[in-house]
Amino acid sequence: MMAVVRLVARKGLRGATYRAVAAEAGVNHNLINHHFGSIDALLDATTQWAVERSIANTQLGLFVEQDERFADALIASVSTEPELHLFQFEMILEARRRPELRDASSRLYGNYVSSVKQALETRGVEADDALCSAVFAALDGLMLQFLTVGNPSRIRSAVIQVGKLLSLAVEPHNGMATPRTA
Repeated sequence: MMAVVRLVARKGLRGATYRAVAAEAGVNHNLINHHFGSIDALLDATTQWAVERSIANTQLGLFVEQDERFADALIASVSTEPELHLFQFEMILEARRRPELRDASSRLYGNYVSSVKQALETRGVEADDALCSAVFAALDGLMLQFLTVGNPSRIRSAVIQVGKLLSLAVEPHNGMATPRTA
């Protein structure tokens, strides 16, 4: 999977052919074709793997603690394995051009939003999908900025601000934190 991630990060999804992936992985291209059956199946499996790895590496569960540990873990994850995150953005962008990849992109977003929801619920926040989607969208956009523009200290500060904004969006209610309504 990492061979696909590295290749796509360098060449984009259009560079992901059986032969190119095989060369990157150091295996015969027939092996990849036999195991996955299609490039789209390989990309789908790689997307799932990349999301799971990213969620674990970024320690998304720390986000709800609203301290600097999550921001540090997120910056470290993207700094250590930028290809992992670039691959996911490439998949999302290519899904715009290739509808057959949209399910993989929908699952990618769904996995992240579910992880945000699980982290919030662990903290006692009854968060709906709209709040979880908004929180993830903010973090996702900041990571895209970090990958393209850099400036880790500015991005770190912004990630911390997202956590502070979230704490303003929820308030204790009968022992449980619930989203505020206008």
